[in-house]
Amino acid sequence: MDALRRKYNYVIHDLADPRTQDWWGVSNPLVVFSIASAYLYFCKSLGPRLMENRKPFQLKTVLLLYNIFQVGFSLFLAKEALISMTHKDFNLACEPIDFSTTPKALQFATTVWFYYIAKFTELMDTIFFVLRKKYNQVSFLHVYHHTIMTFGCWLTIKYYPGGHLILMGFLNAIVHVVMYTYYLISSFGPEYQKYVWWKRYLTEMQLIQFAIVFVHHCVALFSDCEFSKTANILFCLNAVVFMYMFGRFYLKSYKKKSKA
Repeated sequence: MDALRRKYNYVIHDLADPRTQDWWGVSNPLVVFSIASAYLYFCKSLGPRLMENRKPFQLKTVLLLYNIFQVGFSLFLAKEALISMTHKDFNLACEPIDFSTTPKALQFATTVWFYYIAKFTELMDTIFFVLRKKYNQVSFLHVYHHTIMTFGCWLTIKYYPGGHLILMGFLNAIVHVVMYTYYLISSFGPEYQKYVWWKRYLTEMQLIQFAIVFVHHCVALFSDCEFSKTANILFCLNAVVFMYMFGRFYLKSYKKKSKA
């Protein structure tokens, strides 16, 4: 038991970035595990049972405010990531993590923490689908994507807050600006659907994003870059999984319809 406790302390505390350990949701893994578990339980079990004999909620005002918030939050994250990447000594091909407490290093880490918090707020996407009984939207791809991104961002803020990962956060924030703008327009009602004809291009943006992330981390992985090899491997693998899953969704949703 003592050996197990020492191993736990080593992995959870000793290997972690000490600068972020006192930030909310970082030090204790129970925070992210509890929220993710509650999310999965509600979306796949409790929520559908509670809604079984109820009419779907409309949530028009709630969705309007929520989507406006997400567009604004995503713009903020994109701006912060862009500030990080436009530092004169930022190297897009290889940016090791600066673990110091300089203003620049802390700005990088703070941007990653806000990105981590954003993943918690985005879990509401699925909860709103359940409350509106849009169960076709609560697909394995949707739930997996939200869950794995939440855990991935926890690992990032705990062990790799900044550095080479900043580009991925920037790209994802830009995609989310477009995505939540789409949701915002759609929330106005059926008469506004003609303004969101570009839905398929949103999925194409996501696929391009994953391809760029894959190449970006492969460049660092197969060079002398001092950014974590483990992190590069994990994010390369994750990009491949997302490209496969989103690619299947794209072909099923759009290519088959075109042939029909």
